[in-house]
Amino acid sequence: MSQKRRTFLKSLGLAGFGLTLSTDLLQAKPAVPANGKDLSLVQIRGRVQAQGKGLPNVAVTDGINVTLTDSKGNYELASNATADFVHVSVPRGYAFTNDRGITRFYKKILPSNGRFKADFELQKLPQDDTKHNFIVWADPQMISKEDAEQLKTVSAPDTQALVKSYGPEALFHGFGCGDLVWDKFELFEDYQEAVGITGVPFFQVIGNHDMDLDARTDDLSSRTFKELFGPTYYSFNRGEVHYVVLDDVFFIGTAKKYIGYLTEQQLAWLEQDLAHVKPGSAVVVSLHIPAYTNQHIRNNEKQEPLGGVVSNRKELYRLLAPYKAHIMSGHTHFNEKIVTGDNLVEHVHGTVCGAWWTGPICYDGTPNGYGVYEVNGSEVQWYYKSVGQPRQHQLRVYPVGAVKEMPQQLAVNVWNWDPAWKVEWLEDGRRMGEMQRHTALDPLSVELHLGAEKPSRHKWVEPHLTDHLFFAKPSAAAQRITIQVTDRFRHVYKEEVDMKELSRL
Repeated sequence: MSQKRRTFLKSLGLAGFGLTLSTDLLQAKPAVPANGKDLSLVQIRGRVQAQGKGLPNVAVTDGINVTLTDSKGNYELASNATADFVHVSVPRGYAFTNDRGITRFYKKILPSNGRFKADFELQKLPQDDTKHNFIVWADPQMISKEDAEQLKTVSAPDTQALVKSYGPEALFHGFGCGDLVWDKFELFEDYQEAVGITGVPFFQVIGNHDMDLDARTDDLSSRTFKELFGPTYYSFNRGEVHYVVLDDVFFIGTAKKYIGYLTEQQLAWLEQDLAHVKPGSAVVVSLHIPAYTNQHIRNNEKQEPLGGVVSNRKELYRLLAPYKAHIMSGHTHFNEKIVTGDNLVEHVHGTVCGAWWTGPICYDGTPNGYGVYEVNGSEVQWYYKSVGQPRQHQLRVYPVGAVKEMPQQLAVNVWNWDPAWKVEWLEDGRRMGEMQRHTALDPLSVELHLGAEKPSRHKWVEPHLTDHLFFAKPSAAAQRITIQVTDRFRHVYKEEVDMKELSRL
């Protein structure tokens, strides 16, 4: 294939698809049918600058191809009429332009005579961003004004207070990790108000409840989301970390039917995007449906749920293999950490809404809350912040027999556990060793969610099996039990309980 022909195909976003076009077709001016797809070329040009000075080597993309600005901050991008936006991958050291917390790093492509000019003005941060923090709000998922009020008057102020506790110089950004609403698009305004309350610039991820359910294909299902928040996949940088947001909810054309899947166009774009990231760097990917969870194993199911994990995640893993990678997700309404080797941690988050705003916990007993991540260089530390609780609140203790399958043992739910954690117990001050982990139902979730009439608001909510429950058998004479949990960062959390008082719970 000639170089000229390759260039033309690339401008259409078709270079990797192995299409064969005749010479006549390549030379012809495309005639667009009344209802046909416009593939006409669009030449995008512009400048990325700060205080009048052009910024070199900044990635700019139309969601199909990626280019870098030259030494003067100028760029050119051969695009086509199928592209919706041109957006900049904000480089380290620069602020995130936002409108009351909703980040605006893109411009809608409105070509004239096959051309479009898009300049980006960035503002340099007053401090070094090597150290920074971010928050993950999974599934605000509001279906009513009552839900919206809880988000705005409880969850958002809790987040605001947490951010303030880090001091005025601390850098934060956030992710709305999908299902920002529950198919009620009029509540997007409430979501935006809640983000504004936090004081943190938020990047949005599209979820299965943020899609236009009357769309005939996946391509058209993100119409409303794009009008409000821009592209559904993109990247940016802060400090030494490269951040990527992906759209892994593939709508199959029937209301509320979808699979976890990454399109070829996204993967091809991601491959280009990561080509500009140094191997060994930290890369954080946010998407809605988890790339993977162990839920089907806990449920003794032979197959993974098509709508519960990303079917073609192996290619995502391959692209992330050269990096220290973290994958952020929501969707499941339970909390789970999956550690793969030395380079990949998948963070499946408990939700802001818990079990759809029916009470204080998710399916698995994880409190309503959000993930908090502290970054220093390429190193990332994290904890789960329960709404209305101090950050030290990392476990819940249940009395002996609370889990019916373990009638002689007390239970502890350690919701942010991963294999690097240690869960130990002491009886009347004497060390008894590590507690034993088993898969079971969280007792509080059983109390609140199990039964045809529970919870009254959404009666279909049920407890889910979790594998972050720990058990120990105290002696009959035991008076006080201490649970000591050490996370992977050597932070220690303790809970001491009186056996008599515990038995009354």
